[in-house]
Amino acid sequence: MGTGRLIVLTGPSGVGKGTLLKSLLKRHPELCLSISATTRNPRPGEVNGKDYYFVSPQQFDVLVAQDELLEWAEFAGNRYGTPRQSVLEAIQAGKWVILEIELEGARQIRHTFPDAMRIFILPPSIVELEYRIRNRGQDSEGAIARRLKRAEEEINAANEFDIQIINDDFDKALDRIESTLFAPAVC
Repeated sequence: MGTGRLIVLTGPSGVGKGTLLKSLLKRHPELCLSISATTRNPRPGEVNGKDYYFVSPQQFDVLVAQDELLEWAEFAGNRYGTPRQSVLEAIQAGKWVILEIELEGARQIRHTFPDAMRIFILPPSIVELEYRIRNRGQDSEGAIARRLKRAEEEINAANEFDIQIINDDFDKALDRIESTLFAPAVC
């Protein structure tokens, strides 16, 4: 792992990218997860500096104005962004850094880091995605409808990514992510 690398993991809300990422990081502790800044309030059990950097909207404005974010986007009424300095330092130190970000941020990364490996996680179907979102029990009917509408837009952009992986079977999807990242280079 001598050469640093940026890996972008994207997919619609409810597709399972966070769960896949947690398992990937358990299997490969050498991978480095970038911690995003957000204007949303912490959920129960979330820790500032571990899960997110929780900042006020005013603090987020300063980060944007001072170009301290590699990418940022608004999602579900809150803003999220990737602190630039920590990612660049980790890559320069030879680490592989993973960003779990939304489509808008991933598009920004495509321009600022064209060599980043970009992976899009797809649901097996919209029906299954709706089931997963509802099963989490976190959202109102209005929020579910907004998430599903946004998911359809995001799914239509999957071909913008280097790799598309359907999360129809968790273990197989995780294996596909691993084989994508760790496949030997072909000369």
